[in-house]
Amino acid sequence: QVQLVESGGGLVQAGGSLRLSCAASARTFRSLTMGWFRQVPGKEREFVSAITWIGGSTYYSDSVKGRFTISRENAENMGYLQMNSLIPEDTAVYYCAADYGMVRASPLAYEYWGQGTQVTVSS
Repeated sequence: QVQLVESGGGLVQAGGSLRLSCAASARTFRSLTMGWFRQVPGKEREFVSAITWIGGSTYYSDSVKGRFTISRENAENMGYLQMNSLIPEDTAVYYCAADYGMVRASPLAYEYWGQGTQVTVSS
């Protein structure tokens, strides 16, 4: 069983930055693919970014590429999403997700989920 807990959300002005953290309770954390998704009310959960278990490959949606950076620290069972140049359209609940499978952009591919953290970007 893997438990994920996100933190770091909040209210920020457009152009600002936030760093989301994801703490994982898993003995085999280093074997997990990690992803970040976001969701606004009335819309489907959207892929944001993912990183392979060894951290060598990263993936981003077109909407965040160049602004967000995903990373992980396997020794500390932590994942991160650095978000820069935030825009109001980034406002959403952000979820950390993990799975022992390959990187996928579909939320259906991830077995483990955190509770989510709200990010609000004001204009």
